[in-house]
Amino acid sequence: MNAPRRALIVIDVQNEYFDGILQIQAPSREQSLANITQALEVAASQDVPVVVVQHQTPEGAPVFAEGSHSWSLHPEIEALAQPTWKRVIKHKSSVFAGTDVAAWLADQGVDTISIVGYMTNNCDLGTAFGAEELGLEAEILSDATGAIHLANEAGKVSAADLHATLLVLLQSNLAAVASTEEWATAVEAGTALPKSDLGTSAMQGRAAFAG
Repeated sequence: MNAPRRALIVIDVQNEYFDGILQIQAPSREQSLANITQALEVAASQDVPVVVVQHQTPEGAPVFAEGSHSWSLHPEIEALAQPTWKRVIKHKSSVFAGTDVAAWLADQGVDTISIVGYMTNNCDLGTAFGAEELGLEAEILSDATGAIHLANEAGKVSAADLHATLLVLLQSNLAAVASTEEWATAVEAGTALPKSDLGTSAMQGRAAFAG
């Protein structure tokens, strides 16, 4: 089996998620940021192409307004910036919607995207769905992503529960889920990460909740 040709997709590691309305709650912002920077360091050492994405809304918007503090990348990410990074502005949840990311990845010969950044419950999920449509394998680094508490007319869910639930969902069909350390080991070895499938996850789920 050929080694995966990976690209690291760094989604929306912007100030908004650290001190704005959408502050990441689980895992902790500090923990996930440290793991994101570790993933970038691994990518640099292993010649993994990097795509760094920023969400953008019009000037005056409450979050991600163009040119605002909320919109800017976290300083620790900006400090690591390399001229080889592909920098992308997006306006929808998936990094593929309305951008040239898919074409750029194809030009690089990429067949697997490794997702870090925010949020598990929105843009990470949307990007994993987009990868499936494009025929790309997806990986998501469980401790280099994060979710927020949510409450609305449908109910409420904590960030920790939401993050954990979505990781199980992703692993069941859409993406291989792994820690940053597990991903780094796989990158260095040139091996794929294990991913389950819906049938296996369903059978294991029935066994886990039997009785």
